Amino acid sequence: MLAAEWGTGQVLWSFVWFTLFFIWLWLLITVFADIFRSQDLSGVSKFLWILFVIFLPYLGVFVYLIARGHKMHEHAVEQATAVDAAQRAYIRDAVGAAPSSPSDELARLAQLRADGTIDEAEFQRLKAQVVGT
Repeated sequence: MLAAEWGTGQVLWSFVWFTLFFIWLWLLITVFADIFRSQDLSGVSKFLWILFVIFLPYLGVFVYLIARGHKMHEHAVEQATAVDAAQRAYIRDAVGAAPSSPSDELARLAQLRADGTIDEAEFQRLKAQVVGT
């Protein structure tokens, strides 16, 4: 019965409006997130922007995008850079600092032999692995 009332055009328009609604929600959430993460805005400025966006949502979002769109991009780049740096530091810590060259590895092995951590036979075996012979 419901299918008889809905034509193809109505279904298409429903999809369009549904998509536009989620784009609007995405914009609204993005603007609020940028307002809260902005270090260059004072508390009063953040409060005023939030009031503006809540009471005049369409106008508030569009004015915010026009007035502070470049800052939104800068904040996104800063956040992406910080996340990338944190991820790289975590990976570096998890993997451990690898020697940069075979000579560094040989120096480390010589230090371990001098400290008595490894004996001469172990040193020769590891040295052969580093040199590749």
